Amino acid sequence: MVKITDVARHAGVSPSTVSYALSGKRPISEETRQRVEASIRRLGYRPHAGARALASNRSNVLALVVPLRAGIHVPVVMQFAVSVVTAARRHDHDVLLLTQEEGEEGLRRVADTALVDALIVMDVQLHDPRLPLLRTLDRPSVLIGFPSRPAGLTCIDLDFKAAGELCVERLAGLGHRVVALVGSPPEVYVRGTAFAQRVVEGFTTAADRGGLVSCVHPCDASPAAARRVAEQLLREQPALTGVVVHNEPVLEPLIDAFEQLGLRVPADLSVTAICPDELAGNVRVPVTSVALPSTEVGTRAVELLMRKLGGADVPEATLLAPRLTERASTAPRTPAP
Repeated sequence: MVKITDVARHAGVSPSTVSYALSGKRPISEETRQRVEASIRRLGYRPHAGARALASNRSNVLALVVPLRAGIHVPVVMQFAVSVVTAARRHDHDVLLLTQEEGEEGLRRVADTALVDALIVMDVQLHDPRLPLLRTLDRPSVLIGFPSRPAGLTCIDLDFKAAGELCVERLAGLGHRVVALVGSPPEVYVRGTAFAQRVVEGFTTAADRGGLVSCVHPCDASPAAARRVAEQLLREQPALTGVVVHNEPVLEPLIDAFEQLGLRVPADLSVTAICPDELAGNVRVPVTSVALPSTEVGTRAVELLMRKLGGADVPEATLLAPRLTERASTAPRTPAP
């Protein structure tokens, strides 16, 4: 293993000079710096992580806070996590994944131990109890999600309200007048999870604006629950011809349930969803959907954090516009005979 003394010997300088070149704590001539850097490249020297952290007062580690609460669809959460890790590595940072539900106490513990330079926080609630602490921490943070009062925070996410509106507007454009939202599991709404509430808000706003008959039904993430919701919807709204699904695990079971109950997709029932593109495209009846831009959100969250660590100003709010892709699950409403 190449040591700092090897670099010093190769460059013809003292080990302390190499240390100064790495840390920038003391000025050295440009010619000496270039010579040291050339030796580092030639020998393939990599500073020890602990020494580098001491020299720079940085750990080069980001915390990704994503409590795996009930009702969370883990595969989708992991897509966001992978995008954060990938983007962080491009900035020479590692990621500490925190999945326990520890709330404010967990955030304070991580911040106080200097384990991480900054934090990315997911599963944001409208009235999130972690927000007062995040506003006062001496480490920068970025939220993937928007609380009800985001002032003083840096937030990024898909515009879920606009996504809900877009799905309804597409159905209305095809002539559908009775629509339903099959939403996240009930506990997600009980917690006040921001993205789920925004979808409901957008769905309801667009339906009311268009004069549509509408209803919202939370749904547990199981085929049996999908069947129960489909049966309930057809009892309560027999004229139903359009459905928006915001619950990845029940997307295909719900289509199966409606078809078993006598409604063909899309001949009798048009279905749209808010979900990852790969899921929407691989359902037995490919589903018209608004994509979850996990790669873009994770990448941009890291970039915002890197800019904050560098002392740059960043926008408080970054909302990504929804993108709807037409697939085989939607068609114009067939007038009743």
